[in-house]
Amino acid sequence: MKIKQVEELVGITSKNIRFYEEQGLLQPRRTENGYRDYRQEDVEQLKRIKLFRKLGVPVEQIGKLFQGRISVNDCLENQEAALKREQDNIEKLCVLTHEMLAGSLSIEKLDSDYWLDEVEKMEKEGIDFVNVSKIDIHMKKKLGAVIGAGAMIVIMLFVAGVLIYGYSIDSDFPIWALLLGIIPVTVATVGAIVAMVSRMKEIDKGEEDEAAKY
Repeated sequence: MKIKQVEELVGITSKNIRFYEEQGLLQPRRTENGYRDYRQEDVEQLKRIKLFRKLGVPVEQIGKLFQGRISVNDCLENQEAALKREQDNIEKLCVLTHEMLAGSLSIEKLDSDYWLDEVEKMEKEGIDFVNVSKIDIHMKKKLGAVIGAGAMIVIMLFVAGVLIYGYSIDSDFPIWALLLGIIPVTVATVGAIVAMVSRMKEIDKGEEDEAAKY
């Protein structure tokens, strides 16, 4: 079966399916012309992957599980320990937030140095805080997508403007030639907008920066 059929059966995007293939978790056979031919066992394998990913098990651990390097029990025990660490992390962050709330802080009186020191102490104890640099990277990628799409749209509008201007000053300029130029310009403009929106969604989902979490 084709990858689109697998998408519908398992509920995993083709991009994620290909990622699992790259990681060696899935090995669909190939037809003579080189196309992937997914079998029912591939679908079942993807369902197993989806189950363990829903539990938050890292791709690396799933790979070890499929390779027989660890058992299902080992895999789940490792994940249980990781979740407990995460839970402990969240509880400590809640304590810090509660302490800040108890001070009835105003933004003007907020002692940033004191609280940053507290954060650094907790980080040294192994507590994970929000990765600000990662958020900044996402913002830069979004800005890049907007700039790229904006530049394309400006160029297309300029081309459309030139065509319309040429038609307005030249009475012999055929209308079909104007339409022939305007249609691809319109299609390219719409395509740029659609591509930008799609890129934004990808960035929000972290499909590039967190591929290992698929």
